[in-house]
Order: sequence, then C-alpha cells, then structure tokens
Amino acid sequence: MSLLRVKSFEDYKEVYKKSVERPEEFWAGIAETFKWKKPWDKVLSWNFKDPDVKWFEGGKLNITENCLDRHIAELGDKPAIIWEPNDPNENYRVLSYKQLLFNVEQFANVLKNNGIEKGDRVCIYLPMVPELAIAVLACARVGAIHSVVFGGFSAQSIADRINDAQCKLVITADGSFRGTKVIELKDIVDDALGQCKSVEKVIVLTRTRTAVSMIKGRDVWWEDEIKKVETQGNPHFPAEEMDSEDVLFILYTSGSTGSPKGVVHTCGGYMVYTGYTFANTFQYERGDVYFCTADIGWITGHSYILYGPLSQGATSLMFEGIPTYPDAGRLWDIVEKYKVNIVYTAPTAIRSLMGFGDDYVKDKDLSTIKTLGSVGEPINEEAWKWFDEKIGHGKAPIVDTYWQTETGGFIISPIAGITPTIPGYAMFPQPGIQLALMDENGKEIEGNGVSGNLCVKFPWPGMLRTTYGDHERCRKTYFATYENMYFTGDGCLRDKDGYYRITGRVDDVLNVSGHRIGTAEVEDAINRHSDVVESAVVGYPHAIKGQGIYAFVVAGEHLKDADLMRGDINKTVSRIIGAIAKPEKIQFVSGLPKTRSGKIMRRILRKIAEGDTSNLGDTTTLLDPEVVEEIKKGAEALRG
Repeated sequence: MSLLRVKSFEDYKEVYKKSVERPEEFWAGIAETFKWKKPWDKVLSWNFKDPDVKWFEGGKLNITENCLDRHIAELGDKPAIIWEPNDPNENYRVLSYKQLLFNVEQFANVLKNNGIEKGDRVCIYLPMVPELAIAVLACARVGAIHSVVFGGFSAQSIADRINDAQCKLVITADGSFRGTKVIELKDIVDDALGQCKSVEKVIVLTRTRTAVSMIKGRDVWWEDEIKKVETQGNPHFPAEEMDSEDVLFILYTSGSTGSPKGVVHTCGGYMVYTGYTFANTFQYERGDVYFCTADIGWITGHSYILYGPLSQGATSLMFEGIPTYPDAGRLWDIVEKYKVNIVYTAPTAIRSLMGFGDDYVKDKDLSTIKTLGSVGEPINEEAWKWFDEKIGHGKAPIVDTYWQTETGGFIISPIAGITPTIPGYAMFPQPGIQLALMDENGKEIEGNGVSGNLCVKFPWPGMLRTTYGDHERCRKTYFATYENMYFTGDGCLRDKDGYYRITGRVDDVLNVSGHRIGTAEVEDAINRHSDVVESAVVGYPHAIKGQGIYAFVVAGEHLKDADLMRGDINKTVSRIIGAIAKPEKIQFVSGLPKTRSGKIMRRILRKIAEGDTSNLGDTTTLLDPEVVEEIKKGAEALRG
C-alpha cells in the first residue's frame, strides 16, 4: 500500500513533482501494484487533437481479478460489501470477498447462459442492493460492457440509453424502495422497451414483490437463472482476458445538447486511477469501514463504491435508502451501527440534514469517523463547518473532491490529514494531473491570484476515451475549445497561495444536487408539452440543492390556469428525463430576450433568476428590449 499513499505534505510535493516530470515512470510504478495477465508494451501514447489516448498498451487484465480474486488468500473472509437496507428493521447483509467472488462467478454464468459475450452491451437498472454490485462485476468478468442507469430515470431516458448503446440485455428488478415510496422499475423498463429493438432478454430480480408483467421468451427471473447455474454445479467462471484499452463501461451524462452522451471508460487506466486515488486521497487503511452514500447509477458509485475500494481490498458500505428515512438521523445511525471510519457524501445531503437541526446528530456515537469526504459540487462554507464540527468533531479532515464522469476519478482534492484544507476549496491537483487556467482567447493564465477556465494539459489514466458511437462529439465537447487541452467546462480560481477553488460551470450545464443536467435536455423536454411554444432554462442558487432549475416558458394561447400548466410541465419533464430535472420555478413570459440573430441571452435570464437585476448590461442590442422589463416584473411577482 505504501506506494499508493503519500505520507506527508513534503512527500506529496515530491510525488507530484515526479508525476509531472516523469509521468510514464510514475504511472508504471502505480500500475505494477495491480495484477496483470500480461504486462504492457508501452505506458502511454496520446494526442489531444483527435483525441487519441492509450494507457498501458498491450497489457492484459481483468478488473474483477484485481477487485476479487487477488484478495482471496489474505482477505477472503473479510467483508467486501456491507449492505444496509432502506427499512432499518430489515436484515442487513455482509458479503465477504469469498462470497462476492462466488456470486459474481455465478451471475457471470447466468449472463453466459443468456447469450452474453465479450463486447456485448448490458443495461442495468436496479435498486441499491448487493445484486447491483454483483451484476456490474459479472459484466466486467465476462468482458461485457455495462451501462448502469440511475433508478430515478424515466422510461424515455432508459430507451435513449439502450438504443444509443444497442444493449442486448437489461437487468432490472420488480421494484425498489426509496424512503416510504415503492418505484415500479420493471413497469418503467417495459414502457422503455417498446422503443428498443436490440434487447433480447430481461433478467428481473425480486425485491419489492410488486406484481409485474413477464413476457415469455424475453423475461426471466434472476432467482430462476441462479438455480439453473446451481443445477450445473456452479461452474468456475475464469475472468475473460481484456486488453487494457478494451471498453469497461459506458455511463451516460448530460450534455449541452438534448441527447445524453455515453462516456466511455476502458479497463486498465480506469482501474489504476480509481484504485490509486481511493487509497491515496482517503488514506485508506486495511480494516477501515468506508461508507459512500452515492448511488452506483452515478460515476461516484462506479469509482468509489465498487471499483476503487474493491481493488484495494476495502470494506465498502452500500445503502439502499435515503438520508432522511425514517428520520434525519439515518446516516449517523449507520455510522454508529457499523463503526464507520470514512464517510463520503454530497453537499446537498449535508445541507438538507443541517436544516433538520442538531437533535438528530447529538446523541449518535460518531467517534469512529476519521475522514470525511464531499462530492458533486463545491461545498459551501456553512455546510463545511457543520460537517466538520457536528460529524467530524473537529478531528476528521474533509476531502472536498473535484472530478467528473469524464475524469473517472478525483483530479483535484486535498489528501486526508496530509495536505491543508480550506472550506470550499478543492485545494491541490492529484499526482499526475497537470492543470491549466485558460482565458477567453485561448492563452494560459500563469501565476497565482487568477481565475480562468479549468483545463488539463496532459493525459491521466482514468480519463474518458470517447463518447460511445460518436467520437466527434467527444472531440468537440472536451478537446476543441483549447488546443491540446482537455476542457472541464468549469471555471476555477487559483488563489494567492496556489490553492484551487472551482467557481462553477461555464457552459449550459446545471449542477443540481451534484448531478449534471444539460439545460438543452430540460428545454427539449419542456418544449414537448403541447401548449409550450419555446423555453429557456437557467440555474439559480438553491439553499439545499446548490443549483435549482428556473424555466422561462412562452406558452400558447391556451394558457388559462398557470398552476395547472406548471404541474403539467413538471409531469412532462419527469416523464422524459426523471423527477431530478423538474424546474423549481416556472415563469410564463410573452417572449425571451434574443439577439437579432435569434440567440437567447441566457446571461440576462440567469441574473433575473438570481434576483440580481441591477446590472443586466446593454439590452439595446436585443431584438425586443422591452421583453426584459416584463420578465423582471414577472420574476419579482413570482418571488412574492
């Protein structure tokens, strides 16, 4: 483990210097701590123009051997996954490394029996139960490409993702529990599959005992398929040999155009990067109980519930429920119950729990916590201080991690107990990450005490390789804005001491509760409503979610009941994208501020949504400047 963890701030500086001056040597050293079926021929070849990036070329491996098989001798009986159900009265489950490997091999046989081979795409739409982890790892064992879809997405969102990846198989459940709600997952999948020609089989797990429709020849029960494998004598399933650059998974993320984009991660580099950043950033020690509250449907769950922790022989805690059920003390009950050492959660959850007051925290035994982490968006100072004082009791360093679906793992973050921390700052680049702040003209901004657009100028192993089926979209989105740079889409401040602070999106992507949602995606959904002429969506500061969604909508002549239509629009958005994308505020307007060339001036709408109308800039160049005054008045009325 020592190579994977810096031991002091001086050590960090030295390691960082080496990682930048001799990156290939640095990453080869890290990669050698993993298990390879055949070593690589070349550490790195790359250009950011096409873009074309390859790490550990010629290397052969299977990520599940690194997450499971290689730990059996030493850690076989140690917990790999602890699962806490939605209902605190239901039995929890603990899967040792040995049991998890057995279950993964068993389900790999199920996949094989259902016609899945290396390279096939599998869509997974499951609740946060151990079977989700098993399904993901079984796909990786077979060499099939998994595409996990978050359980809150709508049928249309699932159909879009299945069709884009041409998935052959869907793995789902009858339903899922979320607080007091039951979500009928199989029904949602059935609604989606009407549009999906590529799907041959659906495997259905029993979770909620909800009545479901099962189509003969297509739909099979998870439990029945497991019985068939048992009848075959549970044959050993050797891990498929994968090339370092073979695709491991596709994960769809919001873009600034209406359709979701499938971010592609490959086997070798992603494994090395998630394992390294997990061990180093959290300073994980064997035996620590690590609790990440994310969902595996998001990149945080892929990298820091499954692949990163398991590759390091960690004990990873999975939670099915929500932080406020049955009350706002639930997360702290879990910490107390399992003597959790590391808690990794989102600012949205922290702000929400803070709002319930300290009564839910004060009697909990949180003495085992030694590290706290935050993910999804920069954490505001008030929430940081509450997290530090009430949860960490001033003794647990907070790692405020900055990264994206596309980066695969943390790219800027403090290192627990090693580097300094400042509330709201991501602080330092991870070893191997070479940052650049760029101005509007494409020039790098040198020195400290400056702000600019955040880019990375050298590849790192965990970065995306392409967007599935559309490489040009990948090039345009991430590599075309600045020459020879990966552009994050975020603005960033480097303060007088060289510490980094993320200042937010500079493109048309919102960050709602740590989830990225494209404004174009929401507008596209709103515009499908029969009585909507057009719409414009912007973000505004939201006390709990960080950013809320504010929609300016031009309605047709049928608008009689504004509240009813707001409800209709939200229903439409929920149906097309999912409830997470519903606008908090919908303002009906007669027109939108447009330039003479027809471009909507979102900058003006953003200021109005934020309530900052003192300086809207020059509006005389607009096609109809008077519309701005009307929108301002309407916004004031809406604020009441």
